[in-house]
Amino acid sequence: MNLLVIGINHNSASVELRERVAFVPEQMGAALGAALGQQGVAELAILSTCNRTELYVVADGDIDGAADDALLQWLADFHHIAVADLRQCSYCFQAREALSHMMRVAVGLDSMVLGEPQILGQMKSAYAQAVEAGTANAALHRVFSQVFSTAKRVRTDTAIGENPVSVAYAAVSLTQHVFSKLSQCTALLIGAGETIELVARHLKEKGVKRIIIANRTLDRARHLAQELGAEAVMLADIPQYLLDADILVSSTASQLPILGKGAVEMALKKRKHRPIVMVDIAVPRDIEPQVADLSDVYLYTVDDLRQIVDENKRAREHEAIRADDIIIAAAADWDVQLRAQDAISTVKDYRAKAEQLRDAELERALRQLAKGDTAEAVLEQLARGLTNKLLHSPTTQLKEAGAKGRTDLISWARELFQLKDSDS
Repeated sequence: MNLLVIGINHNSASVELRERVAFVPEQMGAALGAALGQQGVAELAILSTCNRTELYVVADGDIDGAADDALLQWLADFHHIAVADLRQCSYCFQAREALSHMMRVAVGLDSMVLGEPQILGQMKSAYAQAVEAGTANAALHRVFSQVFSTAKRVRTDTAIGENPVSVAYAAVSLTQHVFSKLSQCTALLIGAGETIELVARHLKEKGVKRIIIANRTLDRARHLAQELGAEAVMLADIPQYLLDADILVSSTASQLPILGKGAVEMALKKRKHRPIVMVDIAVPRDIEPQVADLSDVYLYTVDDLRQIVDENKRAREHEAIRADDIIIAAAADWDVQLRAQDAISTVKDYRAKAEQLRDAELERALRQLAKGDTAEAVLEQLARGLTNKLLHSPTTQLKEAGAKGRTDLISWARELFQLKDSDS
């Protein structure tokens, strides 16, 4: 199998170029069909995310530089950009390297956030789109099956994705140290920027029953709340909703604290001292430091989160080494399978040829029996004729090899037919 990967990613290309080369979902069917029409392309799938665009190709014949250039030219033409701009930031992998790269992508080893799990789902979608478009068949099915099974093994046998490496996810993880069942919690989020949006999405995934988003601009809070099925309130309403909040996460651009010790102390009394986990991601801080002195309040700052994230990054890097070992072994095993597949194909062809010879000799034997020849004579002729025909081609080739001095072929033949050494 001639496997080829061509692409660009966040390490090789600027965000501006990645945006220009990305495929929108509406384009994918047409793009797959057009790429399949390129010379030498037998099967094809395309992965396109905000951080990478990659073509996974099974070629008809041997892969050479011309095939790489032709696909890069097609990619440039499709997106109306100069191929020179694409060529200087693209990469190309072949055979085992191509498979290893696909595996690394699938498990998040090649991601901007090491070990992030979303990319595996995106690869599965890319394969499904190619199957639907008719550009992925048996060969790519075997490739992606190997990639997905290896990714599953990495996720099972390592902790590559277990430790949060984003501030937003780390904030949510901290709450689980206090509350074992987040589904019974109410979360109050202050701010409506990107970090708060990520926190809200993580909380929703964890099953938090009620999310309240407080923001200086109510329209922005409402927009985010609608997406997540949350409630939107003004900053002035925080004391009222603080009474219900088990989790509070704040991330605004305010130059002054938004939440003071007095307001929190009053809320705790009305809450009958039920604990509150507070995570202040803002710089400058949104929550007065003195709040940490209150009983029943667990206050974490951005420095606490960064320490957790740094430790988790180191943990993921350690697990990435184990993941790489799994991938190296899987890619080597894939090579063995491919070589075995080639041998199986040869065995099938040889068996088919032998069966043709057998059928021809059997038909002749049946005719001889019908004419009245004795069974002994017919069997003897059948055995002799079948032996001669089976040995004719190998004998001719071995004689020719000897005449040409191809002792290597003769040695292989002796091993193949399990013959004793000629000296013994």
